[in-house]
Amino acid sequence: MRSQDKELLITYLFDAPIGVVFEAWTDPEKLKRWYAPDGCTIEYKFIEVKKGGHFHSCIHDPLHGDCWIIGTYLEILQPKKLVFTSQLSNESGDVTDALTAGKSAEWPVEILTTVTFESIGNQTEATIHQTVSEEEAKKTGAYQSWIKMFNKLNQQLTAEI
Repeated sequence: MRSQDKELLITYLFDAPIGVVFEAWTDPEKLKRWYAPDGCTIEYKFIEVKKGGHFHSCIHDPLHGDCWIIGTYLEILQPKKLVFTSQLSNESGDVTDALTAGKSAEWPVEILTTVTFESIGNQTEATIHQTVSEEEAKKTGAYQSWIKMFNKLNQQLTAEI
């Protein structure tokens, strides 16, 4: 990544307490309800939300096909912080390059995602930082997908509380 490229950074204010928001990021059943862009679904071959735990997921997109991802949870500091890696893979869990997975050659081989959570009264500010250029994330739709997924999650959380 060129030094002048700004990495992806999004902050979102959820209308729910920090514990509820953090749980939505770490409970596999809750993740299945919101962690996919509009019109898509996500399934997990496996997910182990703990430090050193791994996941293998697939986002089913009716327009662009399946997108398989593998990753590792590097840090879980409840309810303040999550850090995990993600790499494009195939259904067997073998890492694939961006072009094979239908992404541009600019897409990183591995992305480090850091999500921090801060309590603001009865709301929670979540900040996501990913080691992908913001420009590339916007070009591929990843940036827009995060905003839509956060909106979906916020609606679900406010309906539950």
